[in-house]
Amino acid sequence: MQTTAEVSGSGLDLIFKYIDEQQNEFVQELKEWVAIPSDSSDPQAWDKIVRMLNVTADKIKTLGGNVELADLGSQKMSNGQSVHLPPVILAELKKDPKKPTLCIYGHVDVQPAKKEDGWTTDPYTLTEINGNLYGRGASDNKGPVLAWLHAVEAYQSLKQELPVNIKFIIEGMEEAGSNGLDTLTEQRNMTFFSDVDYIVISDNIWISKKPALTYGTRGNCYFFVEVEGQKQDMHSGVFGGSIHEAMTDLIALLDSLVESSGHILIPAINEAVAPLTEEEKKRYQGIQFDLEVHKKDCGVTKFLFDTKEEILQHRWRYPSLSIHGIEGAFFETGTKTVIPRKVIGKFSIRLVPNMDPSEVEKQVTEYLHKVFAERNSPNQLKVTMPISAKPWLADVSDPQFVAGRRAVQTVFGVDPDLICEGSTIPIARNFQDVTGKSIMMLPIGGADDGEHSQNEKMSRSSYIQGTKLFAAFFYELSQLPHK
Repeated sequence: MQTTAEVSGSGLDLIFKYIDEQQNEFVQELKEWVAIPSDSSDPQAWDKIVRMLNVTADKIKTLGGNVELADLGSQKMSNGQSVHLPPVILAELKKDPKKPTLCIYGHVDVQPAKKEDGWTTDPYTLTEINGNLYGRGASDNKGPVLAWLHAVEAYQSLKQELPVNIKFIIEGMEEAGSNGLDTLTEQRNMTFFSDVDYIVISDNIWISKKPALTYGTRGNCYFFVEVEGQKQDMHSGVFGGSIHEAMTDLIALLDSLVESSGHILIPAINEAVAPLTEEEKKRYQGIQFDLEVHKKDCGVTKFLFDTKEEILQHRWRYPSLSIHGIEGAFFETGTKTVIPRKVIGKFSIRLVPNMDPSEVEKQVTEYLHKVFAERNSPNQLKVTMPISAKPWLADVSDPQFVAGRRAVQTVFGVDPDLICEGSTIPIARNFQDVTGKSIMMLPIGGADDGEHSQNEKMSRSSYIQGTKLFAAFFYELSQLPHK
């Protein structure tokens, strides 16, 4: 752990002081970013994403960065129409060939949010309550992106030389699957990424109040299960009991996927899962994670498992299946006695190392068709997988993790937990496979930030201390041996 003298000698004490003094301005800028409803789920609103990307690009330019808005082409929609994708920011600050180069990834699109969904405040008006900054994108991922930019700003404002070369890759379609980004990474691997030494991602959260470094994420296979019956919706009083109903078929299919214990019923789905090693077991035992506090934060009374280790393992290194919704079913308030003509069930499977999306797609499709055939229904079944992403796993002995540990020690005075992330961040695996560079996740969000949920927030403390963490990380990277 660094001493006060070492921090002072690095110039970080002045950096930290500047960040503290500027925190109200930093919060105000986050408020301006949150006010842009850059929801990537709706192609009709992608102009808001382009606006958000332009605001981000302008911010990088004020820091002296060269910015390219890289074109991703078009995406073909389900109705056959092609829609032009928002661009990706590729940016670079002034370069010194003697310094290592860090590439920072982030995204500025968000999940959908409406006040009537259960938000206490307007999701697009950043509101501070009891030290928490509530707003869609505050934690995922506008807050962390701005924290990186403010860390750079702190060095520049104090006329301190940045310890490392810095590049940015910032997209606007992460929440919708990052369509086109894989191809762009491949296209720019020998140019934009050629001189990159380290890639860092801050698009996840801690699991407790203790800071953490993240070395793995689960992958994801998202499925649509479409059952189509009669040519139009029908009256349940007139036709109920005399026809095969699409909804009944769909409910039976969804019910066949997973047990109440969480065990996935699809044959062979667990065979590829990597066995748990002794080293992993020890790592889980040392992680700070209070089950009772986590129950309270989640608003649940009981988990599927009783120990910390089992809960974390089933969140991080074992697959899970979740059912998300049914399109085409009656969902509004009141009653409606209708038999829907066509319904589409939606579920996803989180993948772990050694599981391959193409194999999972085959297993799921074959299984659902087998279950459906046993129902002897004349309705039509269609199974598709619109989104898939592989899991990612890093080597925690990588030098970048050394720098990450030291930066956490400097800012927070503790050794970070080494954790995985149960959700999916596809670009991590893509960067790893295509560029071969060192990848690490350096989260600053709290365990209770509510990403993707109502009342998403980031605490003011996490936002400001996170900015200090990023500034310290620049310095610690520069202290690593460099070729």
